[in-house]
Amino acid sequence: MKLSRRRALLSLAAVGSAPALGASEVSPQLKGLHFAHGVASGDPLKDRVILWTRLSGAQSSTEVSYDVAADAAFANIITTGKFTTDAGRDYTVKVDAAGLKSGTTYYYRFRGGEATSPTGRTQTLPENTDKLVMAVASCSLHPNGYFNAYKAIAELPEVDVVVHLGDYIYEYGAAVTAYGMTNGQMLSRIPQPPHEIVSLDDYRLRHAQYKADPDLQAAHARAAWICVFDDHEITNDPWYGGAENHNAGEGDWFERKAKGLKAYREWMPIRDPQPGQLSDAIYRSFRFGKLAELIMVETRLLARSKQLDYQHDVEMIDLPDGTRQLDVEAFRKKLNDPARELFGPEQRQWLKSTLQSSTDNDVRWQVLGNQVVMARVAGPDVNKVLGPEKIKTLMPLMPEEAQKYLTAMMGLFSQNPPLPLNLDAWDGYPAERERFYDMIKATNARAVVISGDSHCAWANQLHDAQGEPVGVELGVTSITSPTRWLDKILPGYELAKGLAEVNPEVLDADDNYNGFIRLTLTPDQMIGEWMTVSTVTSREFTTASQKTFVARAENKRAGPLTVV
Repeated sequence: MKLSRRRALLSLAAVGSAPALGASEVSPQLKGLHFAHGVASGDPLKDRVILWTRLSGAQSSTEVSYDVAADAAFANIITTGKFTTDAGRDYTVKVDAAGLKSGTTYYYRFRGGEATSPTGRTQTLPENTDKLVMAVASCSLHPNGYFNAYKAIAELPEVDVVVHLGDYIYEYGAAVTAYGMTNGQMLSRIPQPPHEIVSLDDYRLRHAQYKADPDLQAAHARAAWICVFDDHEITNDPWYGGAENHNAGEGDWFERKAKGLKAYREWMPIRDPQPGQLSDAIYRSFRFGKLAELIMVETRLLARSKQLDYQHDVEMIDLPDGTRQLDVEAFRKKLNDPARELFGPEQRQWLKSTLQSSTDNDVRWQVLGNQVVMARVAGPDVNKVLGPEKIKTLMPLMPEEAQKYLTAMMGLFSQNPPLPLNLDAWDGYPAERERFYDMIKATNARAVVISGDSHCAWANQLHDAQGEPVGVELGVTSITSPTRWLDKILPGYELAKGLAEVNPEVLDADDNYNGFIRLTLTPDQMIGEWMTVSTVTSREFTTASQKTFVARAENKRAGPLTVV
């Protein structure tokens, strides 16, 4: 529930870390060649892994060496190599270190001139395993707070891989009213560059600012990352042909997207696309022996139909008595149009064949790394939640914009059946969701969906249109991005709790905390923990396992979620 969604609804009135594994302090400005942005690894396979760094201080094409060792002291070096970087790739270094053993922990470093990088730790995919621990993260708005959750990930006693579901960076500028800048001003975390990023240099500089953060560096150095972009790596709420936060004054949409993706590919530890493959095509899968297959999908840029919104897509109709009302049925017809899609035909075919191959090979769990919430989540019926008397009392005390917002909520979310809260999520694409559910059922996949974007923790039971269970979903809250976004309109109203109470698919939801998910898989069960940090506005914080959910591996599907 990001800023743009709040603005969209407001306008509805018209409608009705260890030192060896990453620095613990911010490095001083250095002269000459050095590694100011730490190290990272990602996209592990059984025999190889991507290793990443950036060489700062270089002025021309420069050779960088790398070492991969079996120990942190580099007494037993397994492989070494060289990579030449230059300004054309912003002096980033990305190598596909091959010839490694499966299921093995390695340590790596880079050398440029007289400088040596921090040491990173990584791990190849196993031939087989009976346990997998993932840290799942999303939504890190740099100005809004310290990356304490990344530090907590770096300090986990056990983590095999970090899965990042997007919004790794944000595009907004440093205006006083910009997203997150209340905290940004207080904490002196000012976006660089201080304007909304549009050019290639802008995107590169924003990535550089993020990678300079010591807590993010420590999390990258702790384990291999498997990432997808969401929207803010380019700009808010994109679809195939544009974006909510892109206008004609910001140039051609496809050129802007290409610049954002180029910087992303340069700065992230992700395997580059094959020749002839679009940079947008980030979907791929990772098999952890017979235990689990992690299937990362792309739902933003390749094929997404333009988002519907209540302001422009719900029309008013005249009634015989002279009054007007929302034409909700016409809107439902638009919403359920089978032509609305997220994946596109090529990705759908790849996804179906990947699921089928996974279950044909007796892989126990199929985990879908997905950007947005998949469960059906209807908006809250404010009339029932607050009651007419409280609404009557509140209205005169609220700012004008808040009154418009509350009025819009009352008009939209009191419908029967109720309308979705978030049209940017899977609720805005119900036909595509059913197509995916058909794949799960046809392949007998034990589907565990992990979702980001919403700045809220979720535990959801997924059902198809006939009400049959098809899988489970865990949604992750944000690393630092704002939670409790409705407080400015209705202070004290617990939206997440209210959504859990009225939506059958939502077992539980919580938007009180920042943090991540610790997902543990064994042959018998999935354990999902909402890991939280006590604050993002102080470097002194505590980490807690706020709530734990379990689903058993039942015959042909993931069992229902239960609260431990």
